[in-house]
Amino acid sequence: MSFSVTILGCNSAIPTVSRNPSSQLLNISERLYLIDCAEGTQVQLKKSRIKLHRINNIFISHLHGDHYFGLIGLMTSFHLFGRTKELNIYANSELEKIINIQLEVSKTKLCYPVVYHCLNYDEPKIIFEDRKICIKSIPLNHSIPTCGFLFTKKNNERSIKKEILAELNIPISELINIKKGDDYVDKNGRVYKNSYLTKGPKSSQSYAYCSDTGYYENILSVIQGVDILYHETTFMEDKIQSANEKLHSTAIQAATIAKKANAGKLIIGHYSARYKTLHPILSEAKTVFENSFTAEDGKVFNIED
Repeated sequence: MSFSVTILGCNSAIPTVSRNPSSQLLNISERLYLIDCAEGTQVQLKKSRIKLHRINNIFISHLHGDHYFGLIGLMTSFHLFGRTKELNIYANSELEKIINIQLEVSKTKLCYPVVYHCLNYDEPKIIFEDRKICIKSIPLNHSIPTCGFLFTKKNNERSIKKEILAELNIPISELINIKKGDDYVDKNGRVYKNSYLTKGPKSSQSYAYCSDTGYYENILSVIQGVDILYHETTFMEDKIQSANEKLHSTAIQAATIAKKANAGKLIIGHYSARYKTLHPILSEAKTVFENSFTAEDGKVFNIED
């Protein structure tokens, strides 16, 4: 089943002709989650051939404009396309006021319901959970209240051994129950124990999105062992004083967090517009954490089973 992240925007506050500000689209088993929604996000979604009506949950890390200035435009497009399905927005409580003011002055009454879920910035919290996924907020260290997000795809079902499936010719109608743990009784009444038919469930898969933040080891307990970590990398190490003053991170700091978290892979992003090319930033990160990659607009990262 799919688990991938599409980079819609990878720059910090000022966009360039090739790099939009922050936004990502997470696909977990064909359920889509939009993470941040900077200016230009709608165009980026169209470029990536994402169908807007499939987005039902939006996560806004904080209220700096390069993370939410595209939201009112996206919400208005939903309205113009005749959306009726509920939209869930996870964000700072002030965002609802901002959106409502924009709707009020434009005399727009949305034709679909919007549910706002207020984030907690004091400690990590589970903000959504069902049988397939768990989403947790990650308080970060920035100049205004900011949260990252940890998405964990649960793998609860056991997998049927291929050689057993071929040997017994088990009817398709029985497969769902066997994956859930049931034994199988064939047409002759012979009972096959579930432990003989199946293997244990695969381990869970996870993606952590850590947007604007200074170097902050408090997040390590939450993201420990994550498959892919996205961590902001606004500056290179020669600008560490600026990073510390503005509560942003350098490539070395992001890589250090990835290493200490035992992450499988690091994606760096949220680059300052001063950097015309990304290779020097990536090279710096790799000196600490070899399995580092650059976020670039349109790039897709798959989280493997």
